[in-house]
Amino acid sequence: MSDAGGAREFTFELGLCAQLESTTDWIVGRQLGGAVDRPGRRIVDVVGVEPGAAFDDRAAITAETIPARAIESIVGVGEAVPRRRAIRETPGLTEPLVDRAVEVGFFASERRNGRATLRQTTRYPDAWFDRLVGIENKPDLGSPGALERQLRTDVSLGLFDHVILATESHVTRAHLNRIPEEVGVWRVHPDANERTVLREPTPLPTDEPGVELVERRPLETEVAVVDRAAKAAARRRIAERAYGKGWRTYDFPSCAHATATADGRPRCTHFERIVDPRRACGADCDAREPANSPDVDAEALRASRTPWRRDPAGVRRRQSGLDRFQ
Repeated sequence: MSDAGGAREFTFELGLCAQLESTTDWIVGRQLGGAVDRPGRRIVDVVGVEPGAAFDDRAAITAETIPARAIESIVGVGEAVPRRRAIRETPGLTEPLVDRAVEVGFFASERRNGRATLRQTTRYPDAWFDRLVGIENKPDLGSPGALERQLRTDVSLGLFDHVILATESHVTRAHLNRIPEEVGVWRVHPDANERTVLREPTPLPTDEPGVELVERRPLETEVAVVDRAAKAAARRRIAERAYGKGWRTYDFPSCAHATATADGRPRCTHFERIVDPRRACGADCDAREPANSPDVDAEALRASRTPWRRDPAGVRRRQSGLDRFQ
């Protein structure tokens, strides 16, 4: 593998995800946007979603991510809304997003007097998740990169209830002094399934406005003030992405040496280690022997290890009596 640092971070990240999945009741996702004003500017390595009081109601709708724009749209439960009006009056709602909301069972599409209409199949359960935990992985603190800036942004924005730094390195007082005191610190050894809490995180004010670092230039820093409503929408978006995406987002390579661990991580029997298929398993790998990729049912693994529900019945049937009110 040409990128040793990237390989170590990938292995560490998957090991932590597997560990969290086996030791908590969280929905675990990884590589998710963690900003509001510029969502793609901050990518959070691992996100833990703690189920809330209405989790079962959310799980009953779909195993997939519900499009954020559909949730935020003018389409409600009791009254059908013309499709064109819904798209026209909801910022960011597009035809493909409407189709996706119908596909996953959140919207029902009907025809009324020759017009295409939409309605929600059920009310969206806002209380389906409780805390969001954002985890920044930095196995080697000797190469911190932009770690301090990233964590300070996370704290000032307050999008996550808790922010945690996870590392394999020995953590010194100097390390702790360089990161915000609100950030929790874990020392993690994924292969040994060990996690030591070196510092507990301080709860962040997620229901208050936050400040997002947008751009840093010489002698100038651009920030954006994010209000409560925007933060709430971003938190819901992150939770939905984690629910639909999970953390096993890789494909297994078509190689005779490719196998899977019991928790579904890609492993190479030739090099005897976890590998990142995108970096390590291309045509330039000298050990590559073309073969069928391993038969791994990632969804079955996830369903057996987390509260995520693989094949919910859906909620369309609950709305069967509403038509008489329209």
